[in-house]
Amino acid sequence: MSRVFVYNGDGAREISLDDFCAQADHAAFSWVHADGWREDAHGIVSRCDHMPQAALSALLAQETRPRCTLMGHGALINLRGLGADEGAGGDPLVSIRLWAEHARVITVSYRPLAAMEPVVKRMLAGEIRDPGDLIAAFAQEITEALDPEVAQLGDDLDEIESSLSDSGAADVRRQVSEIRASAISYRRFISPQRQALERLSAADAPWLHPDDRLHLQEAADRCARMAEELEAVRERSALAHEELTDLRAEQMNRQALIISVVALVFLPLTFLTGLLGMNVNGIPFAHERWAFWGVVAVCVVMSVGISGWFAATRWLKR
Repeated sequence: MSRVFVYNGDGAREISLDDFCAQADHAAFSWVHADGWREDAHGIVSRCDHMPQAALSALLAQETRPRCTLMGHGALINLRGLGADEGAGGDPLVSIRLWAEHARVITVSYRPLAAMEPVVKRMLAGEIRDPGDLIAAFAQEITEALDPEVAQLGDDLDEIESSLSDSGAADVRRQVSEIRASAISYRRFISPQRQALERLSAADAPWLHPDDRLHLQEAADRCARMAEELEAVRERSALAHEELTDLRAEQMNRQALIISVVALVFLPLTFLTGLLGMNVNGIPFAHERWAFWGVVAVCVVMSVGISGWFAATRWLKR
């Protein structure tokens, strides 16, 4: 749903799109947010004939990466943050496109952004009074929401590393793979987002005030720290996966060793019973009543003797 907010010095309020088109030029600051899937998004962007054509196309693009590009009197900024709907498919980080110029910001998103509602509340509370405040608010809310998510990935990996064992290796390996995939997905957008925020904080834009630049630089520093932590999580996940693979190989080798020991115990017994089971004349004691139990006793003695030798030599513990 498209929404319009205006600030006139005495406070901010939300108005309809038709009212905005009638009085937008008289507002001290206006923010128009359009849903990219709705037709009014194309209508809003098409009314901004003063914008460069490249900016118009970028606002409606469905696939974006974090960027900051100065175009004429304004700037195009693409940011990525956590989505409001965690169950939705696609990338875990939702994009928002911003066109900022003097006294006006136009934003477009195709999926709901988790940072949207906190920024709206700050806007209606009168904390956002110019384009720099709005962009800095989005950067702060996005990084504050992402920070605990990135930290949780590291904490989950810490728990896995501290409890690595032979039992449940398959489940743990799946968890490590999921953590590594999340770290790679987050880092793919957080790293260029840091560059975009740093470039915007240093941009020569008259609507950016010193406090806005400070907040943008703080958000960029947070993104840099998160990118470094995600890279560490990715490398640690790869090492944990290798260790789990080694544990699995060791477990399989131990099982193969046990099977080999059992086979070695029964190999001479199989030879003895096969030899005595031949249907030929001349087998000793073939017609004696105690012959069967005698053969059983010999087999038991042989198996106990071979097993005792394996136990005495600690063969299974090598």
